[in-house]
Amino acid sequence: MRILFLGDVVGISGCSQIMNSLLDQIKKNKIDFVILNGENADESGVGLTKEICYDFFNCGVNVITTGNHIWDQKDIMNFIDQDNRLLRPKNLFEPSPGRGFEIYPTKHNIKIGVLNLMGNVFMKKCDDVFKISEKFLQSFKLKKDYDFLIVDFHGEITSEKNAIGHYFDGEATLVIGTHTHIPTNDARILKKGTAYQTDAGMCGDYDSVIGMNKDNSLNRFMKKNSVKHYPAKGEATLCGVIVDCNVETGLADKVESYIFGGQLNNNR
Repeated sequence: MRILFLGDVVGISGCSQIMNSLLDQIKKNKIDFVILNGENADESGVGLTKEICYDFFNCGVNVITTGNHIWDQKDIMNFIDQDNRLLRPKNLFEPSPGRGFEIYPTKHNIKIGVLNLMGNVFMKKCDDVFKISEKFLQSFKLKKDYDFLIVDFHGEITSEKNAIGHYFDGEATLVIGTHTHIPTNDARILKKGTAYQTDAGMCGDYDSVIGMNKDNSLNRFMKKNSVKHYPAKGEATLCGVIVDCNVETGLADKVESYIFGGQLNNNR
């Protein structure tokens, strides 16, 4: 079984590339299940809406994960309770709308668990991610409760992402970092069989500063005339990972970085 995970979708550019390319990419790469992080998909570059979620679902996305911008578009607070294909970080303070973990049955009767977590360092306040992870692994087990487990760790720093990867090694099929919007060159299988990459990168215009207009971003850094951040609108690159999953063990047989279109090298 092949699972495609796509990093943070940013603005109109990222959404357009998803809608124009994803169905063909699913077919070409023989993908069975698609997860993407949608927390920056709104045209403003923060949050997402019900309409965007349905656009993604219609393009072949099975599950949407999020992060610290989950509530930036207010209509999503009602929608997230209506559709279990949209997740928010499990360690957000309770009670929060929606859920941070769900199990999704596929047409081949394979159960895929998706766990959405958010880091504690330099991020919005949320519950201790390692304590929440410990409680989770005490309650759910690979090959007992689900056939595969995908963990989206939405975090700021590489060390925290590395630590979560090792913590879930042997307990998850894939641990993938999101939030920093730059794809890291460290896709690998950890010692106990879990696929890992520190950050998936973004689905957005890379002629930018992490998806935002580069001129305005430079002006903000240099304390010149600037306005609120807004997304760049050039052709987007889709970035993420493809993991080949072992049905017997629930772990990874192979993982590779996925890059398609736009300014980055097109290896698809």
